[in-house]
Amino acid sequence: MIAIRNESELDLIRKSGEILKECFLEIEKALRPGVKTEELDRITEEHIHSRGAIPAFKGYQGYPANICASINEQVVHGIPGPRELEEGDIVGIDIGVLREEYFADASRTYEVGEVDEAARRLVETTKEALELAIDRVRPGNHLSDISNVIQTHAEGAGYQVVRTLVGHGIGRRMHEEPQIPNFGPPGAGPILKPGMVFAIEPMINAGTLDVLTLKDNWTFVTVDGELSAHFEDTVAVTDGDPLILTR
Repeated sequence: MIAIRNESELDLIRKSGEILKECFLEIEKALRPGVKTEELDRITEEHIHSRGAIPAFKGYQGYPANICASINEQVVHGIPGPRELEEGDIVGIDIGVLREEYFADASRTYEVGEVDEAARRLVETTKEALELAIDRVRPGNHLSDISNVIQTHAEGAGYQVVRTLVGHGIGRRMHEEPQIPNFGPPGAGPILKPGMVFAIEPMINAGTLDVLTLKDNWTFVTVDGELSAHFEDTVAVTDGDPLILTR
């Protein structure tokens, strides 16, 4: 069952989203070749606590950090640590915030210094896929319209969408119904209604769609070692235009 949130609930999710947005601004100040991903994790944790909120990822199903930092061929759930970012890397930073019992979740893929054209194009295409998906978050559309536009845009650019990982509903829990694949036909699944809230997150690979999990049991990587990019926002259905709660 997909929860319908009222205006006060949407406002609470938005407040979590505002903190999340501030975290990305802090990360952008620090992001450069040579910075360790554990430093980005520390910056995020300190900022979230300073705003009276809780890092939603730390301890979630045993996850050991405050952010996910996924570099190059790492798709999602990369654990921050002593690894230093290098010129030409791309890094997906995924953050969750819990404030007053409501969650927000978002991700950005950043270019570290000067990246090559292949990396730049993948990042831009993934970002575009998210924008197109958000535009489908309108009453009367079907849930699969979101999925379809991501797949169509990615494959039209020569990429593949990851099929074993999905977006999700969000609100009083980090992961709620429904699951939102990044592929599928249009016009299927539940009809969107005002008050539904989704974490939409295209994960797009430069090579094969297949992924595997590293020995840390968290980090997903592409099986062929090709680049992957990830963007995500928490978005609500309204009576009109989509309401992005994490910008």
